[in-house]
Amino acid sequence: MSRAGLWTIDPPQVYQSVAAELRSASPALVFGLRLWIAVCLALYIAFWLQLDSPSWAGTTAAIVCQPNLGASLRKGWFRLVGTFTGGVAIIMLTACFPQDRPLFLMCLALWGAACAFTSTLLQNYAAYAAALAGYTAVIIASDQLGATGGLNGEAFTLAISRVTEIGIGIVSAGVVLAGTDLGNARRRLATQFAGLATGIMAKLTGTLQAAGSDQPDTQPIRRDFVRRVIALDPIIDQAIGESSQIRYHSPVLQKAVDGLFAALSGWRAIANHLVRLPDDQARAEAATVLQSLPPRLTSLPDQPDPAAWMAAPIGLYRICEAGVHRLIALEVETPSQRLLADKAAEGLAGMARALNGLALLVAEPARPVLRDGVFRLHVSDWLPALVNAGRTFVTILAVALFWIVTAWPSGAEAITWAAIPSILFAPRADQAYASAKGFVAGAFIAAVAAAVVAFAMLPNLETFAAFSLAIGIWLVPAGAIAHRWRKVAFIYMAAYFVPVLAPTNQMSFDTIAFYNTAMAIVCGAGAAALSFCLIPPLSPAFRTRRLLALTLRDLRRLVMERTFTDWAGHIHGRLSAMPAEATPLQRAQVLAALSLGTEIILLRPLARQFGLGPDLEDALAAVSEGRSAIAIARLKRLDGTLADLETTETATLRGRGSILVISEVLTEHREYFDIGVKA
Repeated sequence: MSRAGLWTIDPPQVYQSVAAELRSASPALVFGLRLWIAVCLALYIAFWLQLDSPSWAGTTAAIVCQPNLGASLRKGWFRLVGTFTGGVAIIMLTACFPQDRPLFLMCLALWGAACAFTSTLLQNYAAYAAALAGYTAVIIASDQLGATGGLNGEAFTLAISRVTEIGIGIVSAGVVLAGTDLGNARRRLATQFAGLATGIMAKLTGTLQAAGSDQPDTQPIRRDFVRRVIALDPIIDQAIGESSQIRYHSPVLQKAVDGLFAALSGWRAIANHLVRLPDDQARAEAATVLQSLPPRLTSLPDQPDPAAWMAAPIGLYRICEAGVHRLIALEVETPSQRLLADKAAEGLAGMARALNGLALLVAEPARPVLRDGVFRLHVSDWLPALVNAGRTFVTILAVALFWIVTAWPSGAEAITWAAIPSILFAPRADQAYASAKGFVAGAFIAAVAAAVVAFAMLPNLETFAAFSLAIGIWLVPAGAIAHRWRKVAFIYMAAYFVPVLAPTNQMSFDTIAFYNTAMAIVCGAGAAALSFCLIPPLSPAFRTRRLLALTLRDLRRLVMERTFTDWAGHIHGRLSAMPAEATPLQRAQVLAALSLGTEIILLRPLARQFGLGPDLEDALAAVSEGRSAIAIARLKRLDGTLADLETTETATLRGRGSILVISEVLTEHREYFDIGVKA
């Protein structure tokens, strides 16, 4: 081949490649520009108001600026709440201990620990607000303590200043994003809801249609659906941030998620029961149920189109409601048929709640779920929160002690930057150490970039426009890189460039002060990373075992105490808290506990109605003792007693159907329910 052949270039192909690369890079570049504009706007307002630390306004704008509008607005709102709470807390601490520095630092560490504890228990941006309340108090405290550690009594003034600066940053980022991004979280959430609803409904009806044949195992498919339903939570939070209507009707979305779980539970019970029946019986009983299902739902293809459900969710909602009524009223002859009909009705009822949420998202007149006025926080496990609180307490006190011993002028600032990652990353569990290391790397890179800008560029500039262009040289590409790769180091090399640069109305180019500040930031962040290494979070395997043990404990408590407030919501919380490393079998065991507890709640009133309460409690006592074989035998005797009663046939069949479900769940997961571990 000639040399000319080696260098042959196809111009159209090159142009197409360049165009494709530009299209893929454009969202990242746009985000970098938004970040830069938001920071410049926040700094301009802070400079104009002559605030003493305008860098916090720019830093807040950089942190709040997210790739989508809903996340930014939601994060900004919770950041404001957390900042206000932290400001109030530090004012109270200063008032209680105005002259006692050791006790003040001790209580400051306790406050940081309490906020780390709370942020671990909460989720999404509520957890972020709790974390912010912790390190806002530390930020204001470091300003009070100064270089020598003596409280200057200006807590109230400093709190007002910091809240104002942070508020400016939040508003600036919100204005920039609202002016350049219409937001798509609502549409994305609607698409995912519709995809899950159509997929679950198609597989549920497909299971009934394939009854009696050599049908494939649907268990892996159900487990994948469970994972996808759990993943809806952060997108729901973003959609709430974009729309006041969705925020007002947020209970509709929570009920919709619960509805998807209910549909999966009904599908699971049907699939597990059909495989235990003879082929002819399974085919005949499934056909009876299929005749009562709406044709619109039984004719779904294996891969249905979610767009059709997004077009008319209310119409489908009414179809599902009608199907529920037909299935409940269906006259059947055997407990097995009653089980299939009731579980199909449970699946349709859950699908109706999901469609109600979908109608809200696509702006149809949804049927809002009435608020019950009671906020329920379902705590899956207290131990991770306690570990995080202890680590944060030790970290803040250790850095404070180092400052006191060494008399380092920037020690108070180092406390701030140790508190921020130790509180912020605490809820990330096994990812916390990696995040903290990324934070250190990002802060170091930001310090290097800030040094170049501060000493090589800014001394020759006089106007704010020139200053903005100078910081834009770093912020735009750093923001684009952070958007495209979403690595922790890249995120914080953009977000913490401003606090290291520390711009003021009258810029100071004191190299000693600059490097002291940079060292305080990097060393404080390094201390936090070290704390995650020395006091590591609970491992995913250990947390999974605890969640399974706690779920089993709660099930046995339900069995013995007969009541449990919001059983489904409680177990859904446990399911959401399962680490990503949990096996499909372990998630299935939590779902099995949910199904077992639900059936027990339904069966108890029926047993009392027929005077068989003691017999049922005798069987359930064996469940609570971890003796599934004995429980199944006693339930079988109870089933025989119900069969001999000359009472309302529907009620007895429904009770016998619940007994079937309980027996099948105990049989399938006997190893789990017979564990004697106590959490």
